[in-house]
This record gives sequence, C-alpha cells and structure tokens, in this order.
Amino acid sequence: MQLARNVRGGPLAPCSSKPLTGYYRNGCCDTGPEDLGIHTVCAVMTADFLAFSASVGNDLGSPRLEYGFPGLQPGDRWCLCAARWQQAFEAGFAPRVVLESTHSATLALIDLEDLEQFAV
Repeated sequence: MQLARNVRGGPLAPCSSKPLTGYYRNGCCDTGPEDLGIHTVCAVMTADFLAFSASVGNDLGSPRLEYGFPGLQPGDRWCLCAARWQQAFEAGFAPRVVLESTHSATLALIDLEDLEQFAV
C-alpha cells in the first residue's frame, strides 16, 4: 500500500478527529475509487462558508444524527469535496485550508496556487 501524499508532496497529515472526518471516517482526507465526491480538502469551517454551502444544497451545519454527523461549527476542520471548495472559491466564500492535510488528488481539480492563498 502506497503512503498517501499531501499537496506539498509530504505524507498526508490527519485533518480532524473531533469531529471525525474523511470519506473513510479515519480523520484523514484520504481518497479512493469509491470516493466519488473526492473529499480531499482539509478545510477550516467559517460561518460564511457554512452559509454558502447550505445555500447551494449542502447543509454541513445541521446535525444528521442518523448518520452520526454532529453538524459543523466555525473552526471545525472537515474533509471537504474538492469541487465544493472550488465552487466556494469562485463565489468568494472559500474556507481556509490545511495544506499538510489536503490530499494530492485535490490538484486534479484545484490549482495549488489557489489553495496556498487560503493556507492556515
């Protein structure tokens, strides 16, 4: 098994364990063939981003207890879909990004220079 890499070429660092994030709910923004949403951007939630996301049909702020999802608050780190981050970036609502915890697969959809502008 190959070690996952981040957008800077180093080992992929964990994103968050509280709340537990990642497509595989392992705390990392790892990805694989079954992750059709490409949940690879370790983003730090903001009120503006959460409102934007809800306005485009992805309410991350509301709990979904049937899925064990507590709902996100500003300051929480979350493995965000790369396409959603790009959409928020283009609309002016992109959240900050933890580059060491953002999977290299993200670079297929988002320019590194754009991510670096929002680096924590």
